[in-house]
Amino acid sequence: MIFQHKHLLTLEELSREEIELILENAKGFKEIFTRSIKKVPTLRGKTVVNLFYENSTRTRTSFEIAAKRLSADVINFSVSTSSVQKGESLLDTVHTIEALGSDFIVMRHSCPGAPQLLARRIKSAVINAGDGPHEHPTQGLLDAFTIKEMKGGFEGLNVVILGDITHSRVARSNIWALTKLGAKITIAGPSTLLPKSFARLGVRICTDLREAIRDADVINLLRIQLERQRKNLFPSIREYTLLYGLTEERLKWAKKDVLIMHPGPINRGVEISPEVADGKHSVILRQVTNGVAVRMAVLYLLSGGEEA
Repeated sequence: MIFQHKHLLTLEELSREEIELILENAKGFKEIFTRSIKKVPTLRGKTVVNLFYENSTRTRTSFEIAAKRLSADVINFSVSTSSVQKGESLLDTVHTIEALGSDFIVMRHSCPGAPQLLARRIKSAVINAGDGPHEHPTQGLLDAFTIKEMKGGFEGLNVVILGDITHSRVARSNIWALTKLGAKITIAGPSTLLPKSFARLGVRICTDLREAIRDADVINLLRIQLERQRKNLFPSIREYTLLYGLTEERLKWAKKDVLIMHPGPINRGVEISPEVADGKHSVILRQVTNGVAVRMAVLYLLSGGEEA
């Protein structure tokens, strides 16, 4: 099977077969991590530009490592020290980058749809690394890859996404990917952070923490995104933690082999206690490692590669 897309903009537009193709290729690329030389010549001569208008640790670093392990040249574009600060538009910035010889542009932007805008205007392949609260496709893919690696598959799995659903691009990408793969999704948190429109996506909506995680195979926690909230949607962080913070005691409500996931950054003591974040159920650091393999697979397939 050949990946038919030039860009990776959203998981909504991918089929189950295309998602599975990416995950299967990621499995192959992860085997490279065990070698003494963790590098292959797949993208030699290609240039990957990380264009991040929002801060990032895991995603940008992960894309950089993934590109370098594929032997690509990498440019990390710093918005804070660029002509963007002088008023240069997004399109002018990207046209300049493309004129310098980019083959891939990995973009994070606060505006939903910004990567789609670029994809219509430039020749380089565009990868959405997060566009506002819309989607974060590679995070959804690496979460799916981690679940498959740990659980063996998706059919019948109960996955709970807990936290600030309204403002989360991770939640949307996870829902698109995991429902197509056969998992059952519950979104949980305060009612003010649970859009009722999500019911149309085939997910269960729950405001009671105990009820939400009672049969959970996976709990994917999300931080409260105060930077995106324009009004107070709950009384206080302290009250949120008292009602929805995941502690060791509350973890007993879930299945004994439940997986604890988090896309990061973690706010310890808010949505998750340190004991749970570092405990035996946590696969948070495995997610980080798997992110490199998944992003290698995405770069490879967008370059025209067939199934590895």
